[in-house]
Amino acid sequence: MPIVAQSTETTDWVSRFADEVIEESERRAPGKPVVVASGLSPSGPIHLGNLREVMTPHLVADEIRRRGRQVRHLISWDDYDRYRKVPAGVAGVDETWAEHIGKPLTSVPAPKGSPYASWAEHFKAAMVESLAELGVEFDGISQTEQYTTGVYREQILHAMRHRADIDAVLDQYRTKKAPAKKQQQKAVDEAELEAAEGSGAAAEDDGSSGSAGYFPYKPYCGNCGKDLTTVTSYEDDTTELTYSCTACGFSETVRLNEFNRGKLVWKVDWPMRWAYEGVIFEPSGVDHSSPGSSFQVGGQIVGIFGGKQPIGPMYAFVGISGMAKMSSSRGGVPTPADALKIMEPQILRWLYARRRPNQSFKIAFDQEIQRLYDEWDKLDAKVADGSALPADAAAHARAVRTAGAELPRTARPMPYRTLASVADITAGHEDQALRILSELDPEQPLAALDEVRPRYDRAEAWINTQVPADQRTIVRAEPDTDLLKSLDEQGRASVRLLLDGLAEHWSLDGLTHLVYGVPKVQAGFPADATPKELPPEIKTAQRTFFALLYHLLVGRDTGPRLPTLLLAVGQERVRTLLGE
Repeated sequence: MPIVAQSTETTDWVSRFADEVIEESERRAPGKPVVVASGLSPSGPIHLGNLREVMTPHLVADEIRRRGRQVRHLISWDDYDRYRKVPAGVAGVDETWAEHIGKPLTSVPAPKGSPYASWAEHFKAAMVESLAELGVEFDGISQTEQYTTGVYREQILHAMRHRADIDAVLDQYRTKKAPAKKQQQKAVDEAELEAAEGSGAAAEDDGSSGSAGYFPYKPYCGNCGKDLTTVTSYEDDTTELTYSCTACGFSETVRLNEFNRGKLVWKVDWPMRWAYEGVIFEPSGVDHSSPGSSFQVGGQIVGIFGGKQPIGPMYAFVGISGMAKMSSSRGGVPTPADALKIMEPQILRWLYARRRPNQSFKIAFDQEIQRLYDEWDKLDAKVADGSALPADAAAHARAVRTAGAELPRTARPMPYRTLASVADITAGHEDQALRILSELDPEQPLAALDEVRPRYDRAEAWINTQVPADQRTIVRAEPDTDLLKSLDEQGRASVRLLLDGLAEHWSLDGLTHLVYGVPKVQAGFPADATPKELPPEIKTAQRTFFALLYHLLVGRDTGPRLPTLLLAVGQERVRTLLGE
C-alpha cells in the first residue's frame, strides 16, 4: 500500500502558498478540487530551469494532498506552438529541419533515430520519464489535441467577438518601450520574442493587426502547414474567416465554428486557459514581471473570458555550476534526465524545495556535487536524531516522499565522494569496487553493491560523464624509483611511519587517523592531537605529506581522499608503490 505522508505544515514557503491557494480556491470554487498548473513547450530539450515551472506547483499541490484535499496539477504541453528554429546541438538534427519552421511542433518530424512520431513527442517523453522518477503526479494536456479536436471552439469564437476589448488591453502596452531581449526560463516566453522570425507578420504574442482590424487568432496554412498567415477578414455572424499565407501564397475562407487548424495567440491563449481550467495557482519566470509581459497582460485579458488570474509567484533562474544561465533554445543544456543520471531524485527535489521560488540557485555537475551530498547526508542525520530546524526538516520531508509514497532510496548511503573515488579507481570493475567498499567498515562489511545502489550508480555516472579525462585517477603501474631515491630523511621517515601502521589501521576511519597523524608524530605530537593543540605549521606538513603520497601513488599533486585511495589500491600494492 502507498505511504500517505503527513502534512508538513510549518513556516516554510510551500506551506504558506498552500494556505493561500486553499483559501483562494474555496473563495472561487468552493467544494471543487484545487487546480494548479504548469506549462511546458517541447520545442527542444526541456531543461532544469523549466523544471522549476513544474516543481513549484508540484510541491504546493503535494502539500495540499498531504492535508487530505483533492488537487489537480495540470501540465499543459504547448505542443501546438510553432517550431521556431533549429536548435544547435540536438543529435540527429541538421539544417534540413529549417523547412519545418512555422509548423506546429507535433507536425515536425522527430530527430533522426527517435522512436517517436514527432518533435514534440520526442522531447515530451524524456520529461515525462524524469517527472515519474521525481514522483511528480500530474494531468497532462496536449494543446494540439485541445485545439484540433475543437475543445476550445467556444473560447476562440468568444475571443474573436471580443477582439476589440482584447486589442484595447494590448494597446496599453504597445506604445511602451519593449524590454531588452533576455534568455528565458519558459520556452513559450521565448516564442513571444521570436514568433515573427522570418515571417514579416506581426508578433505572435499580440496577434494580427492591420487594415482589416485586430485578430487574436492565427490559422496554420492549409497548404504548407505553417503559421505564416494573415487574417484578412472575419464575419461574426457567419464566423467566416479568410486568411492568406505569406510563405506559399495559399489563401482560403473557412468557417471558424467548424475549423480546427489554428490557435489563439499566446497572450490570449494563456489567460483563456486559466479561465477554462479554473487555475488557482501557476508560477511564471522573472521575465513576466516586465510591463507588457504575458502574465501581466493575461491578468487583464482573463476577465474577458470570465475568469481570474491565478496566484503566481515569479520564480528565479536556475543555474549550473560552471555554466551560464540556461536557455531552451540552445542545444546541450542540462535536462532533468541529465541531473538524475548523477544524483538521486531526493537530492534534485530537495534543491527545488529548500529555496523560495524567488531565490536563484545552482545545480552542481562539477566537484560541488560532492559537497552537496555531504550537506544532504548531514541533514539526513539531523532529521533522524530530531535536531534539524523545522524548515530544513520540511524540505527534507518533501524531498524523500510525496503525499502518496516514499521515493526509493539507497539502503546504505555511503558518502558520495567515497563512492565516486572507488568508481574512478576501479573503472567499472564491480568485484574490485565491492572489495574496497567492504573494507571501509570491517565491523559491518558490505555484502553486495546493491546495498549502495542507486547512489553508487549515480556516482559512477558522474565520474564517467562529468569528470575530465585528465582529472581521472590512474594508479601507477610501477614505483617512482627516482622520486623515492630523492627523498630526504624526513620524507623517508614519513613514508616508513605510514607503512608501519597500514595493517593495524586498514579501514576508512583507521587510515584517516593514520595519514593525518604521521606529520603530527614526526613533529613530536600525539597522533590524536586536535587542531587546537597543534601549531599552524602542522597543516603545512600535512599538505606536503599528502602531495608526496599522491605523487607516489597516482603521479599527481592531488586525487581522491587518501584513505579511500589507499583502500582502493590495496595494501600489497601500496607497499610496492611506496618502495617497501
